[in-house]
Amino acid sequence: MDEQNIEQRPFDPGRDTGPAPGTGSLTQSAQRMVSTSADMAHQATEMAMGAAADTASSIAYSVKELLDRQVDRGAELVGHFANSVRRAADDLDNHAPQVAGVVRGFSDRIESYSRDLHGQSVGQLMQAAADFTRRQPALVLGLAAVAGFFAVRVVSATPSISFSGMELERGRDS
Repeated sequence: MDEQNIEQRPFDPGRDTGPAPGTGSLTQSAQRMVSTSADMAHQATEMAMGAAADTASSIAYSVKELLDRQVDRGAELVGHFANSVRRAADDLDNHAPQVAGVVRGFSDRIESYSRDLHGQSVGQLMQAAADFTRRQPALVLGLAAVAGFFAVRVVSATPSISFSGMELERGRDS
C-alpha cells in the first residue's frame, strides 16, 4: 500500500468505517449463502411437516377402515350369538315354555342390535354411545361400577403363579 493514500485520523467509535478494503463482496456472498441456507432449511422443514401430515392422515384412514371392518365382524358375531340363543329357546320350549319365551325375546333383541350394528362406522357408534350417556348418565355410571367390580373380582380370584426355581405356587395368599 502506498503511504500517501492512508489518512491518519484518531479513532472515532461513532464513525462508520465501512467494510475493510476488498471485503465487501466477501461479506455479501456470505450473507447470500446464509439467506439461501435458511430458505432451504425452511423449505425442507415444510416438506417434512407435509410428509408427516400426509402419513398421519393415511394411518388414521387405515385405522378407521380397520375398525369399521371389525364392527361388521362384531355384528356378525352378535348375530350368530342371537341364533344360538334362539336355538336354546327352541330347546326349552318343551320343558319350560315361559322361560323359552323370555329367552326368545332376548334373542330377538340381540338380533335387532346386530342388524343395527351392521354398516355403522366407529364414529357413528361413538356418537350413539355419547348420546346414550347424555340421556342415561346414571345407568352408564352404574354399569361402569358393575363392570369395575367384576374386573376386580376376576383379577383378585386369579391364582398367583410365581417361578422359584422350577416350583409353581398356585393360589397361595400372601
